[in-house]
Order: sequence, then C-alpha cells, then structure tokens
Amino acid sequence: MQAPRHWRRFSRDRWALIGLGIVTSLTLLALAAPWITPADPLRGSLVNSLRAPSREFWLGTDVQGRDLLARLLFGARLSLAVGLVSQTVASLIGVALGLVAGYYGRWVDGALMRLADVTLAFPSLLLLIAIAAAVNPSLPVVFVVIGLVGWAGMARLVRGEVLTLRVREYVQAARALGASDARIVWRHLLPGVMAPVIVAATLGVGGAIMAEAALSFVGLGARPPTPSWGAMVADGRDLLRVAPWVSLMPGLAIGLTVLGVNLVGDGLRDALEVRPA
Repeated sequence: MQAPRHWRRFSRDRWALIGLGIVTSLTLLALAAPWITPADPLRGSLVNSLRAPSREFWLGTDVQGRDLLARLLFGARLSLAVGLVSQTVASLIGVALGLVAGYYGRWVDGALMRLADVTLAFPSLLLLIAIAAAVNPSLPVVFVVIGLVGWAGMARLVRGEVLTLRVREYVQAARALGASDARIVWRHLLPGVMAPVIVAATLGVGGAIMAEAALSFVGLGARPPTPSWGAMVADGRDLLRVAPWVSLMPGLAIGLTVLGVNLVGDGLRDALEVRPA
C-alpha cells in the first residue's frame, strides 16, 4: 500500500507534475520524431543555410542548412539515452560499493570511501574530459564515462543509509537466525536504501544530460553529424549576432529538460520522505 500513498503525495506537488509533464512530452516528441518532422537531421542544403524560423523551418536552420527542429528532436533521443544509461551505470556501481562498505565496515569501508573521496576530489567536468580524451570518443564511451564519474556520490549516500539500517532489530534478528551476508544485504538492506537511490538517480539524470552536452560542446561527445544538443550550441557560438537561433534553441532545450528532471526529482524526494506517523 506504499505506492498509492507516495503517488498521492507526488500528485499534490504542482511543480513535480509540471516537471513530469515536461519530461513525458519530451520523451514522446523524441520517440515520434520521424513522424513529426519529415526533414533528415543529417542532411542539409547550402541554399537553406541560416534560415530564420519560419513556416517552412519552424526553428530555423544551421550553417549547413539542416533543419533545427529535426536535429533537436533526434538529439533529444541521445540526451535522454545518456541520462538514463549513465545513471544506471552510476547507480549499479554506487549501490553495490555502498552496500559493501556500509555492511562490512572497517578496512573495506575505509578503502572504498577513500577511493570515493579521490573521485569526488577531481572536478567532474575536467575528469570527464580527461577520460573521454584518453579514448576514442563515441556514444558508448560517453555513456560509460559519465556513469563511472558519477558513482562516488551514490556510494556515499548508500553507505550512510546502510550504517543506520544494519543496527536495526530486524537486521540483527536475521543475523542471529543464521542468514547469510548476501541474504541480509539483498533482502533487508537493499530495499531500505531504494527510496534515496531513486531520488538521487533521478536528479543525476539532469547532471548527466549537462555532462554530455559539455563533452559534445568541446568535441568529445557524439561524433558529427550525429545530432547532439551540446554540439549544436557549439556550432552556433560564432553566429550569435547573425543567427542566434542556432545556439538558442538547443540551449533552451537543455535548460528545459534539466529543469523538468530536477522538478521530478524534488517531487520524488518529498513523496518518498519518511514521515512520522
């Protein structure tokens, strides 16, 4: 009976519903991109170079004459995929290491948390650029790199939750009854940390989208001519006076998407918060 109660809390949050509407609309538009716009996002024409928004080109065209609406919609697929896949990678690594560190403690906890501290000590963007530059830039690399950089915060969050859960009566009872460590972690500790993990992972999707845009902006993300919002912003940075829509449209898309994801994350945090009866 927990899910209906959490949903009622979430549905009473107007801003969370607005964020959910933004994310849902963007997802549907990305999935329906081939039917919404017949234009090829990869093919341009110099005849249509830097066309301003009009009835023919709703959001204008870039310097190569490619339709910006088509590139935005197909680029949304990449941004959403990066956010979901990279956060899945970060969550799997962070939850696993956080559970191990919090449950076993002692030198295991110390070693894993020092590794997390080292990871968190580096500026995330610089670490992303360094790792991405060291290998051949490609979409799978971007997915994994962003996930690897983001595991440390998740691990520390899970470890803190496990430190409080492992002294609870039901965990002590399971240990006294001879339950194995794997069973205790899987059946008793993991369910207890899922609420903060869901919230942190949701909020992390927005950060992952921003990270992918930053990598693409500096040329270390998706390879051209794959539509990427960060690369589209970079394409128009020298055209802000003559064709501001080239950078403005993808920039607005990034901001709106991250805003929507963060509103959903804030709503989930409030809905899943444990409150006294």
